[in-house]
Amino acid sequence: MTVNESDLAFQKPNTIAILGGTGALGGGLARRWSRAGYQIIIGSRNQEKGEQAAQALLDEFPDLNVLGMANLAAAEAADLVVLTVPHAHQLKTLEQVHAALMGKILIDVTVPLKPPKVARVQLPPSGSAVVDAQEMLGSEVYVVSAFQNVSAEHLRQDHAISCDVLVAGDKRAARDLVMTLVQAAGLKGWHAGPLANSGRGVR
Repeated sequence: MTVNESDLAFQKPNTIAILGGTGALGGGLARRWSRAGYQIIIGSRNQEKGEQAAQALLDEFPDLNVLGMANLAAAEAADLVVLTVPHAHQLKTLEQVHAALMGKILIDVTVPLKPPKVARVQLPPSGSAVVDAQEMLGSEVYVVSAFQNVSAEHLRQDHAISCDVLVAGDKRAARDLVMTLVQAAGLKGWHAGPLANSGRGVR
């Protein structure tokens, strides 16, 4: 999905790739968005694992449009990409799929948790791991921060979730589109301004 810089208008995505979609958070988003009518590609470092995760969702909901692929193929095939890998793998994963992200929105849900207990947030010098992603990818990838504070366990359940989601990004049109995806996942989104504010979503 590309953007015309003269009007900064993004089109609603038909296909969403979730890199790291075999994990709890990615799997929860895949479940909710696929049931909302989006075609979902579950990306993984290992194609077989992506396919297995997709099949597990199809076993529960046979009518959904869900596929499993390796991360690069998933990013290439999608209109919009979501990154749900651990912080330790964030930049390496983005480097591997960089070319496939050009002209697209990337929703980055990375939370920089401090090992070994990974229960404490340790923000990088830039103030946000998502800011680091935007700096690495450059201006032709439209990075938006969202979903960092959402419980993966709740996403995988069918009940409503009482949770506000801060949506930060440097392009208002990109934030607007991501707000529709927050709503499609059954959550309430709030515009949080530019990407420099994205660290607020993980504190």
